[in-house]
Amino acid sequence: MNFLGIFLGMIGPWQIGLIVLVVLLLFGGKKIPEMMRGLGGGIKEFKKASKDEDGDSKIEEKN
Repeated sequence: MNFLGIFLGMIGPWQIGLIVLVVLLLFGGKKIPEMMRGLGGGIKEFKKASKDEDGDSKIEEKN
């Protein structure tokens, strides 16, 4: 088995809970919603750029 398979196989509900707790302690309850809003905005912008790129390539194919 490779290292990554072993590492990913060991993550369970208790480990996820511990990770969430550590993130809460490091960043605090007020900072996390701001970070998630920023992440959501980044994903939205990426999807928009992706759609714009697809539209541009279809226009170029017609010409």
